[in-house]
Amino acid sequence: MKLIVGLGNPGRKYEGTRHNVGFQVIAELAKRYDVGRPKSKFNAELVETNIDKEKSVLLCPLTFMNLSGQSVRAAVDFYKLSLDDLLIICDDINLPLARLRLRQSGSAGGQNGLGDIIDRLGDQKFCRLRIGIDRPPPEWETPKYVLGRFNAEEQVAIEKSLKLAADAVEVWIKLGIQKAMSQFNPDPEEARRRAQRKLEADKKRAEAQIQASADKPDTDVETNDSDTPHHNN
Repeated sequence: MKLIVGLGNPGRKYEGTRHNVGFQVIAELAKRYDVGRPKSKFNAELVETNIDKEKSVLLCPLTFMNLSGQSVRAAVDFYKLSLDDLLIICDDINLPLARLRLRQSGSAGGQNGLGDIIDRLGDQKFCRLRIGIDRPPPEWETPKYVLGRFNAEEQVAIEKSLKLAADAVEVWIKLGIQKAMSQFNPDPEEARRRAQRKLEADKKRAEAQIQASADKPDTDVETNDSDTPHHNN
């Protein structure tokens, strides 16, 4: 069994805010697997489904972000889960907008919901998927920024990222954290630039080989019979 937890704040007031991207990934997964109405349990909303034949619990704590550990700890204890089977999804202001970052363990990095989960579990060795929301502009206070909504341009990028995040959850369930990290952590733009540089380097090598072949002297000189000395017997 896997427990996938999206972090956010409950209520319409917070729908679509930067801090609620974890909830949105859970909503995307719920839509993909047609899970029906959620149940109320562990001071959270949850649904149970099967992802690649693995029983999976999708959970959104209703405790507000900073007390997320209450719901997570209750669910982990109830299902008697190893922390290897837990994945937390949350926002991260230290990542560029729409970037994904999977980790097998680590500190909270200033994310208060993640920090509360670490405190209540007494352990930081569990998987987490962070979604970049970028740092606030200098004139913005961080609380106001994370509780604000994306502008139209940002929304386009974040919607693509949410779908990729749901893909990453599926890969984590099917193939494990290492495969998911190698597939989703690289910067897509940097990967594109590396691929372009490789393509250009391969093209230059091919052109150099063609030129070298053209410059090579022809050693297959045709022999003329009239120039060949004849020996009389």
